[in-house]
Amino acid sequence: MEAELHDLGVSQVAAAIAEPARTRMLCALMDGHARTSTELASIADVSASTASAHLAKLKDLALVRVHVQGRHRYYSLADKRVAQALEALMVIGQSAAPTFTPRTPDRLQFARTCYDHMAGTLAVRLHDRLLEAGWLVAAGQGYGLSESGEQIFAELGIDVQVLAAQRRRFACPCLDWSMRRPHLGGALGAALLQVAIKRKWVLQDLDSRALGLTASGRKEMAARFGVDVEQAVAPADAVASRLAPTVELR
Repeated sequence: MEAELHDLGVSQVAAAIAEPARTRMLCALMDGHARTSTELASIADVSASTASAHLAKLKDLALVRVHVQGRHRYYSLADKRVAQALEALMVIGQSAAPTFTPRTPDRLQFARTCYDHMAGTLAVRLHDRLLEAGWLVAAGQGYGLSESGEQIFAELGIDVQVLAAQRRRFACPCLDWSMRRPHLGGALGAALLQVAIKRKWVLQDLDSRALGLTASGRKEMAARFGVDVEQAVAPADAVASRLAPTVELR
């Protein structure tokens, strides 16, 4: 009986995620921000009533949660496991093709958030450069930092000792679903994204997980890390025109 209930639960969640509009809503929430049903309706390209029905289904299955502030209701992913499951499905969903050809929209393929860290072409290049320079070193199934690596991150105001003491993994490879290669995940990846946002190296999009690289960000990536992004730059201007306040839940 217990096994049957487990199977039923898996099939219900899979069916909920499989609906295209719900998938778009869930992916839009992977940046860790909460959004209204109106915003999510626009993202999913459905009517307000249809969006409400989809969100009610997702809430019933514990895939999203609702936060009420006055007259406003904001939706966010229930927890990080939902985001991790979505990322895994994105990788699996493209594995059927014998030859991999990225079909991700340009502005998402270049740079986006992967829950709380950076993904896309820019993040993969940064990951590769950190390894190539010897700043990031393999440590079991994750990564550690060399002495010079600790210095690089200390110069950004990132206390690696504090990050290492957290309950989550310090640093680890996270398979990028648009590139099929790893980018940097874990506490270190999350801290690096926050620095990039705070210093305005990247700008966040309103209605997707896209990140736009600014002129200063391009310079910093080259000067600090030696990352050449000239061949695949997604201008921040295109993202900046779409920016608007969002609610970040802590």
